[in-house]
Amino acid sequence: MNVVAGNARPTLVRWRILGLLGALSFVSYLLRGNLSIAAPSMIADLRLTEIQWGWVMSAFPLGYALFQFPGGVWGGRIGPRKALALIAVAWGVLIALASAIPSPAVASTAPILACLMAVQFLVGVSHAPVFPMVAVSIERWFPVGRWALPNGLTSSALTIGLALTASLLPWLMAAHGWRRSFLLLAPAGLAVAAWWWWYARDRPAQHRAVDAAEIALISAGRDAGDLDDATRPPPGTRPAWRRVLGDRDVLLVTLSYACMNFVFYVIFSWGFYYLVKVRGFSEQDAGFLTSAQWLAAGIGAALGGWACDRLCQRLGLRWGCRWPIVVGLLASAALMLGVALHPDARIAAAMLGLCFFFNQCTEGPYWATATSIGGRHAGATTGLLNTGANLMGFVNALLLAVVAGAFGWTVAIALGAAFALAGTVLILLVRADRQMAQSD
Repeated sequence: MNVVAGNARPTLVRWRILGLLGALSFVSYLLRGNLSIAAPSMIADLRLTEIQWGWVMSAFPLGYALFQFPGGVWGGRIGPRKALALIAVAWGVLIALASAIPSPAVASTAPILACLMAVQFLVGVSHAPVFPMVAVSIERWFPVGRWALPNGLTSSALTIGLALTASLLPWLMAAHGWRRSFLLLAPAGLAVAAWWWWYARDRPAQHRAVDAAEIALISAGRDAGDLDDATRPPPGTRPAWRRVLGDRDVLLVTLSYACMNFVFYVIFSWGFYYLVKVRGFSEQDAGFLTSAQWLAAGIGAALGGWACDRLCQRLGLRWGCRWPIVVGLLASAALMLGVALHPDARIAAAMLGLCFFFNQCTEGPYWATATSIGGRHAGATTGLLNTGANLMGFVNALLLAVVAGAFGWTVAIALGAAFALAGTVLILLVRADRQMAQSD
């Protein structure tokens, strides 16, 4: 570590670390969304039905949701440098395994289905710790109250990964088929793992390029020892997961974030279908509108994180984290009602995109809140946070279809507004400035 006393301007290693975290987020979404894009080719090639393919696609979110919290706890124990390197290697290996699924010429439907589901479940497991570990790295590498913008920027990176997957993979499959295309994508996981392992360190003090001024900047406002290399609790203390599950603020922010994600899944899971089947857009036009929505979401994630960090510096953590979430959720609720009720399809589509913008403005502030509450246990708190978010994906998939069938799509879309309002009430009960017990 460079400790030259006369160097008053801090080094910028933390921003390079953030760039690598953005690259990991990008590659994560590049390699996790391939089966969705390859579905038509794989269903035809492997001679599966749509119902069978539905079972395959359900395996990823199951593994992803179940291992968010355990993955966050595990990563917090071994450190984000080792955890992110290992899971990125796993991404590359698993997409290569997906390319080796047996064909109908050598296996019957049952083993093909079993292999696909097993691989997809493991893909979900391997991707589950990534964002809890991103949050841990941001907590360790950025000053207190300046965590929302970095989290928002990593969310923007994942939207680019989704967009690239949707455009790159069809081109590769047209030229090489789905099996070889998967193999061509596999090295991305290995490359980003090697890059991260080479440059990243668990804590700023361990990095040779960090100077004393940057250490001082990152350490300001922390308790003594917060940046020490002490990832394991003393013998006899309660494990992190028990403290996390017993903390009021952690549970409330998780419930609020789950409500926000109900709105997210209305747009993510049903937005394209709604525009085509309910609002009457062509698939081509709906595809363009969906791309525009993701662009708006990426901008919103970055802008919401920036605003949260600015407010935290002026108002403190409690209200600095609350205000962007409150504004984002209230705007989302109003726009969801507008989408449901406005008779003009074009205006409804515009409001849907604007709703996604405000919805994602809350992303960085939520993660900053969970990070602040968690302290040294940010991996566990953000793991629980994301578990609630992804379990809401299951709730949304079942509930919205039932409500739409029984009462129509106007009521189903308006249901998103109710969840947004519930999330607003819950976040007002959360104190980001009240850190959970770090040890017994």
